[in-house]
Amino acid sequence: MDKKQEFFDSIVKGNTFKGDYITMGAAMLDGETITNAHVKVPLKTLNRHGLIAGATGTGKTKTLQVIAENLSDKGIPVLLMDMKGDLSGIAKASPGHPKIDERHAKIGLPFNAKDFPVEILTLSDQNGVRLRATVSEFGPVLFSRILDATVAQSGIISILFKYSDDNKLPLLDLKDFKKILQYATDEGKEEIEKDYGRISAASAGSILRKIVELEQQGADIFFGEKSFDTDDLLRITNDGRGMINIIRLTDIQDRPKLFSTFMLSLLAEIYSTFPEQGDSDRPELVIFIDEAHLIFKEASKALHSQIESIVKLIRSKGVGLYFVTQNPTDIPEGVLSQLGLKVQHALRAFTAKDRKAIKLTAENYPDSPFYDTKTVLTSLGIGEALVSALDEKGRPTPLAATMLRAPMSRMDILTDKELEEINESSKLVKKYSEVIDRDSAYELLNKKIEKANEQEAKEKAQEERKKAEKSSSRSRSSGRQTQSATSKAIVKVLTSATVIRGVFGILGKLLK
Repeated sequence: MDKKQEFFDSIVKGNTFKGDYITMGAAMLDGETITNAHVKVPLKTLNRHGLIAGATGTGKTKTLQVIAENLSDKGIPVLLMDMKGDLSGIAKASPGHPKIDERHAKIGLPFNAKDFPVEILTLSDQNGVRLRATVSEFGPVLFSRILDATVAQSGIISILFKYSDDNKLPLLDLKDFKKILQYATDEGKEEIEKDYGRISAASAGSILRKIVELEQQGADIFFGEKSFDTDDLLRITNDGRGMINIIRLTDIQDRPKLFSTFMLSLLAEIYSTFPEQGDSDRPELVIFIDEAHLIFKEASKALHSQIESIVKLIRSKGVGLYFVTQNPTDIPEGVLSQLGLKVQHALRAFTAKDRKAIKLTAENYPDSPFYDTKTVLTSLGIGEALVSALDEKGRPTPLAATMLRAPMSRMDILTDKELEEINESSKLVKKYSEVIDRDSAYELLNKKIEKANEQEAKEKAQEERKKAEKSSSRSRSSGRQTQSATSKAIVKVLTSATVIRGVFGILGKLLK
């Protein structure tokens, strides 16, 4: 048996599954595409997470697009983080091209151009479905980790959440939390200290500065109502296709804190609300995080730990997470070790650091008798990648340099008019367009303070009246005492006069 046939047989055998799967493309050997040696990924293991990596311009975004399209066709909803704005074209069919036809002939797959059901979501003021969450939904632990709070500061945050719960003060947005923080060190200091313990003014000031930093990255737009319901990510169209939800993040690339805040809150909400799936045959939802290094770049150690925990646990909910980045070293080892599917596009060895990264990357893949992995990593062309997946029993499939299939949808962005048409026909845009600002901690505490001030003013007025009354009473008493003394003096004088007159009267009689 020659090497080519042996390779073909190993790929076919390693990619034969009982359950449903998606086809990535055809395997390559010595730069030649082996037609019909299809590289597949079973749906059963797609909740084991994955990585799409490679240098700029090697085709990562198109690989993401291909996987998302195939998942949608299988009835699996998808959530895409679109950092560069070039994924919205999924909503329109590919115009086709002779090079696409040539590629698919080599792969051994027909090319069918088609559009896909798309929902446009946004974290900012861009048009689309507005994504929001309340501070209360974050909870004290997650909120502390987002702020990178110290142990002492985390304790204060927990106290304030507890006080809010006990006193029915909803924490909806950041102004609510800032208000209760100010209240705890000012008007309500004695009340909170009595039942919950002392709150340091210095620590409270540090927390406030961190909240201001978060606000400067646009988080004040994100926190609030109406909260996004994660069940709306699971919609299936009438023809049985999964909805592709695209979060446009083109205007927050320079605000990684907001991006990582949103991602962590979304994953935490999904984990807390989705039911346990166990070992199901297909995922409920697959999430692709483009430019994934932004999540980890500004994140604290505590935030890293939180993300790692969620990655480990969320697959039991039937959710797959796929990180898209330039180099696998952008992903922390604790997360990287949890990723079952790896699609590695070409890496470039321009520097000594690059060569070290390539060596480390090659060690992350199973050994193959047909490849020198380090060499292949630097020789892959655009739209080609090393693929290693997990089979239905959780074992790595044969490593394959793969000619990837082309996207069935447009490999370009939508025009403003096309985006507007999608938003106008969206039920979710209408559902989440209303901004609700009901009475929450900010308003209720202001009313409480106002009422306390009114009561204090009333008590002060009463005290002043009492003082005035006492003063008036003393004045009257003093008047009466003066009048009595005068009367006594007059009586005394009159008495004296009478006596004198009496005396003189007697003397007068005697003198006569």
